[in-house]
Amino acid sequence: MKTGRTDGGRAAKDDPLKVKSMDFAVRIVKLSRWLRNEKKEFSIADQIVRSGTSIGANLSEARYAASRKDFLNKCKISLKECSETMFWLELLFKSGIAEESQMISMLNDCREMRLLLSASCRTIEKGLVNQ
Repeated sequence: MKTGRTDGGRAAKDDPLKVKSMDFAVRIVKLSRWLRNEKKEFSIADQIVRSGTSIGANLSEARYAASRKDFLNKCKISLKECSETMFWLELLFKSGIAEESQMISMLNDCREMRLLLSASCRTIEKGLVNQ
C-alpha cells in the first residue's frame, strides 16, 4: 500500500534534520519566553518564535507532500525560515538584548540546519531535473 510519503519511507527517528529542528524549536520557545518575561521584547519574541518553529513545522509538512515538487517547496520554505531566524538571533546580540555567549550555540545550530537544508534542497532539485 502506498502512503503518499515522499521521504522514502524513512522513520522520523532516522531523520537528523527532523530531530535537530524539533530540538531547536524547543530552544526557540524558551528563548521567546525569556525575551517576553525578562527583557519585555515582545515583537522580537513573536518574530523569532514564528520563524524558528516554522523550520520544523514545514519539514513535518513536507514528509507528506503531494509530490516531489511540493516536498522541495516545503524544504525551501524551511530554509528561508532558518535564514530569517539567524537574522533575529544576530540582531539579539548585536543590539545588546542578549549576550553573544547566549546566542553562539543557537546560531551554530541554525547554521548547521541551514547547511543541511541547502544540501537537501539541491539534492531534491537535481532529482527533479533528472526525472
